[in-house]
Amino acid sequence: MEDTARNIFAERLRHARENLRQLTQSELAERAGLPSTSISHFENPNGTRKPSFDNLRRLSKALDVTTDYLLGRTEDPVGASVNDSLYRNVQMLNEADKEFANQMIRQLAERRKREG
Repeated sequence: MEDTARNIFAERLRHARENLRQLTQSELAERAGLPSTSISHFENPNGTRKPSFDNLRRLSKALDVTTDYLLGRTEDPVGASVNDSLYRNVQMLNEADKEFANQMIRQLAERRKREG
């Protein structure tokens, strides 16, 4: 990871742990199956340790955020996983049910727009 990417990752990891999930480093380490010292190293923007791909996935799963969020590729911590789930569910519907679901989503979007 280059310095900027490391800083983003460290900042996002700490933010997700503290603000989104209210976890200590030890609690996150336990959930992710990692030593708590690893969490400390990963959250240090000046540190030399970089997470492996497997550890990145463990951290994102333990925090219930996307790897894209942790890596700074998106501002939305969960957006991609919600969209993926929605897409998978829609694919299981027949054409009539897809149209019905689309109408419901449009109505919800219009209501949200009116409410501001």
